[in-house]
Amino acid sequence: MLRRMDIAERYIRLAHAIDAHAPGFIDGYGGPQEWADRQERDPAQLRLEANDLAVRVEEVAEEQRRAWLAVQVRAMQTMTRLLAGEQLRYSDEVRGLYDIEPRRADPAALDASLRVLEDALPGSGSLVDRKNALRDRVVVPPSALLDVTAPILAELRERTRTRFGLPQGEGFSIGLVSGKPWGGYNWPLGGLQSRIDINTDLPVTLTGLPDLMAHEGYPGHHTEHSTKEARLVRERGWQEHHIQLLNAPECVVSEGVATNALDAVMTREEVHSWLTGELAAHAGLDPDDVAAMLRVSEAQSSMKGVSGAAAMLLHEDGRPESEVIEFLSRYNVVTEQHARKNLEFITQPNLRAYIFTYSVGSDLVRGFMASHRQGAFARLLSEPLTPGQLATQVPVA
Repeated sequence: MLRRMDIAERYIRLAHAIDAHAPGFIDGYGGPQEWADRQERDPAQLRLEANDLAVRVEEVAEEQRRAWLAVQVRAMQTMTRLLAGEQLRYSDEVRGLYDIEPRRADPAALDASLRVLEDALPGSGSLVDRKNALRDRVVVPPSALLDVTAPILAELRERTRTRFGLPQGEGFSIGLVSGKPWGGYNWPLGGLQSRIDINTDLPVTLTGLPDLMAHEGYPGHHTEHSTKEARLVRERGWQEHHIQLLNAPECVVSEGVATNALDAVMTREEVHSWLTGELAAHAGLDPDDVAAMLRVSEAQSSMKGVSGAAAMLLHEDGRPESEVIEFLSRYNVVTEQHARKNLEFITQPNLRAYIFTYSVGSDLVRGFMASHRQGAFARLLSEPLTPGQLATQVPVA
C-alpha cells in the first residue's frame, strides 16, 4: 500500500512534467514547490510514468479519492500519447481528456432558435446588425467595469456565504486584460486565493456581468477551488487537489458548476429585476434596453452547442476554416471578426477539446441538481465528483 503522500506527489510531479511540454496543462498550483519539477523528460518516458501511475492509483484505499484520480490519470495518459506523437481522432481526444462524449448541435434546432431570435430583436435589418445595435446600448465601458462589478460581487458573495458557506480567508483580485481567446478567467493561486481576469477585447454587456461574476467568482470557479482546497487538502490531506489541470475531467464538473452558478443563488426573476433596476441605474443604462437584451440572451440560450459543433466541423470533419467561420457567424449571430475570435479559442492547442466542457458539463450539473435537489450544489463545490459519476446518476438530454 502506498503512503497517502506518495500518490499525490507522483500525480503532481507528472503534471508538471507534462506542462513542461504543453504549457497551460496546469491551470493552477498551490502545493509544495519542491514537487513543481518542470525538468523536461522524453514524452515516451512520461507515457510510461502515466501508465504506471494508473496502476498505482488502483491501490488507493479511499473509494471516492481513487475514482477521481483514476479518470484524472487517464487524461494524463491521453496527454502523454499526444505528446509522444500519436495521432488521435478528435472525438477520441475529447473522450480521453474529459471523460465525456462530444456532441453535435442539431442544425434544425439551431435554425429554430434563429427564428425565435428574429422575433426577440427589435428594429429592422440583419440579425447581426440588430443584435449589435442593442448590445451597444447595454455595454459597460472598460473604465467603468470594476465599479459596476463591485455591487454584483458583493451580493453574490453574501448569497454564497449564506447558502453554502465560504472558507475563512478566501479571496481574489480582479483585473482587466486583452489579447486573450476567452471572455473571463479564474486563475487558482492556492492558499484559498485566485485572480479573475476580464477580457476587454470584445464588448462586455451589463446583462452578462452577473453570470460572468457568478461563473468566475461566487459561487463558481473561485468558490469551488477554495472550498475544495479547504475540505479536501486541509481537512482530508488529499494533496492532489493542490493542483488544477486544464485538460482533465475535473474541468467538466468545474465548468458545469460555473455555468449553473448564478441559478444556484438567484432565480431568473431576481436577476431580471436586479439588472433592470439597481444595476441599470448604477451603470447609467436604460432599463428597457437591458430588458430587451435579456430577452435576446434567453432566445440564444438554446444555442450553446454552436462552438462545439464548429470544433467538430473543423477538427473531426476537416472542413475549411472559412466554412467554420461562416457557421459561427450565422449561429452565434456575430460579425466575422467576432467569429474569428471564437475560432481562436477552438484552435488553441490546450482549448480545442476544452470547448465541450461547457455544454456537456452544464447539462450534467443541471441534471444532478434537478435529481438531487437538496445539497446537490454544495456537494459539487466540496466533493471530487467525476463526469462519469454525474452521468450515471442522471439522464442527460
